[in-house]
Amino acid sequence: MHYTLLVLSRFLLINSLYNILKNTLIDLSREKKQLLMMCVDIFVVVFTLLASFSVRLGYWFIPNSDLVWLIVGTPFIAIIIFIRFGLYRTVLRYASFNVLWTIIQAVSLYALVWGIIGFLSGLDGIPRSVILINWIFLLLSIGGTRMFARWFLTRRLGLKNRYKIDDYSNNKVLIYGAGEAGIQLAQALKYSFEYMPVGFIDDLKELHGNYIGGLEVYPPNDIGDVINKLKVKEVFIAMPSTSRLAKEKIINALDSYSVIVRVLPSLSDLAGGKVSINDLRKVDIKDLLGRKAVSANKALLCENITGKMVMVTGAGGSIGSELSRQIAILKPKGLILYEVSELALYNIEKELNKFLNLEINIYPVLGDIKNANRLTKVFKSFKVDTVYHAAAYKHVPMVEFNNAEGVDNNIFGTLYCAEAAIDSGVETFVLISTDKAVRPTNTMGASKRCAELILQSLSKKQNVTKFTMVRFGNVLDSSGSVIPLFKQQIKDGGPITVTDKDIVRYFMTISEAVELVIQAGAMGKGGDVFVLDMNKPVRINDVAKKMIRLSGLEEKNEFNPNGDIEIKYIGLRPGEKLYEELVLGQNTSETDHPLIIRAIEDMLPWDELKPLLESLKIETQECNQEKIRKLLIHLVPEFKPQCGIVDILYQKEKSNVA
Repeated sequence: MHYTLLVLSRFLLINSLYNILKNTLIDLSREKKQLLMMCVDIFVVVFTLLASFSVRLGYWFIPNSDLVWLIVGTPFIAIIIFIRFGLYRTVLRYASFNVLWTIIQAVSLYALVWGIIGFLSGLDGIPRSVILINWIFLLLSIGGTRMFARWFLTRRLGLKNRYKIDDYSNNKVLIYGAGEAGIQLAQALKYSFEYMPVGFIDDLKELHGNYIGGLEVYPPNDIGDVINKLKVKEVFIAMPSTSRLAKEKIINALDSYSVIVRVLPSLSDLAGGKVSINDLRKVDIKDLLGRKAVSANKALLCENITGKMVMVTGAGGSIGSELSRQIAILKPKGLILYEVSELALYNIEKELNKFLNLEINIYPVLGDIKNANRLTKVFKSFKVDTVYHAAAYKHVPMVEFNNAEGVDNNIFGTLYCAEAAIDSGVETFVLISTDKAVRPTNTMGASKRCAELILQSLSKKQNVTKFTMVRFGNVLDSSGSVIPLFKQQIKDGGPITVTDKDIVRYFMTISEAVELVIQAGAMGKGGDVFVLDMNKPVRINDVAKKMIRLSGLEEKNEFNPNGDIEIKYIGLRPGEKLYEELVLGQNTSETDHPLIIRAIEDMLPWDELKPLLESLKIETQECNQEKIRKLLIHLVPEFKPQCGIVDILYQKEKSNVA
């Protein structure tokens, strides 16, 4: 015990001195480091030349007066050549073995130049073999000093495994994929004190049991034993060329282990760069959707945007902001950001101007979609060609609690936008709709279906503006969605709240949904309802469980009372249903895009729709919830409310009357 403490104390003292010296060297300015390297090289060049003469002659060589000047002048020749070959531009901590080839070239040229100068000088006492000996010695010395410096500045605490002190200073990681990307990643991790690679996982049988860079390669079937045996905390998937489906299988295989999973981006994302720790990103829930990537139709993307004046309503929201980003990249003549929230408008306008650095005009316009005069003036002043109408109240319980305002904004805001577009000669108008508009059970869904009916009816009434509706389900990481809520709940230590064990939802990434919306809008001929292919619905309960495990935590339940995060089931919220639908019936047809479907659905002629809307407007202004509900059911016969009327103003008015 005494001997162990003595050895450990000496090790800690040496390690402290090492760290002080290493940090001092690292903290030097770049110019001082280069000067230090030059001084070392000057000493090495002179010493190796003297050593070369001594080895050749068999005794320690002391040059005479004539040779002294030739030997003293050699560093100037060497330094000029070394500078020319870039030996002082290399960062030693990250020097690769490719640097050795540069050293060989530089030293060889130096030895040749010095030999020529020596023989041309006519001085006696310079054996020819000294040139070869000097070349070998200097090659070993220059290369050796740089490899030693690299080892000295980057070596880990070599004895920490022996004394078991690494368990609290590093995250042990497995690298899934022993290919080129995995090897580069393992090499990069050597410079990090945050992570410690302990092995590879690879499907190639020929590699199993072998070592790459000192790390053993294990088969995928042994991953559970390896994680438990080596106390692995994270798994890095370094297979950038592998398909999303193959990555999904790997992630699902890791799903049962409490490890954090990170994945290297695709090859297209890595093009032109090198693999580094910063390239790794934590596995997001979108990696588990298993959706096949479909290339966008560039012609459809540009048709309604490039060279045109485009306006996005609700530009500061989740969908509206992503629409604005993608539209800006497509080089419109100008982009109008129409938003009622000053803060949201400020943020998206700042982002577009600062980060995209595009040469287009961005116009941030504060305005409410319920202000018809404001809309008309904006449309006419800017001569808008295309409108993407994303402004809406979409949070189901919130709209259910504020029925009148939800109806006024979603239905009449859309009506005012559409009428202003017609009056101003707007060419294309695209409505962002929702799957909740299909057989709605809540006011939000019913109001969005009414918005669709308005555009369908106006399409038949006039031929100035081409109206198109695009319907899709939940988008990942949008405001109010479950994904950011679950992330925050996990961060807070739980519990995660799920409404029902059996509830399912369609999911799509925001960027993919917006890209498809733009393409669908270009395919519209007037009054079209397009539906995006959302793939298979996902169980929200499964999403919660996977997010817990992919965060490196364990679910706390009756079978695992010592787990980290508990899942609580709180019941369906007002107006919420277990599953959503995308179309009312089976009357659909394919389009030119495999992920966009055209739905053929019933509509109301404008002569029938207009008086109903006028009545609905009166009841909305009066906050008459019972009549609002009846009119919505009349407008949308499929509307089957799952809860009573909960508008806060209506309830307060009733209590005052009572």
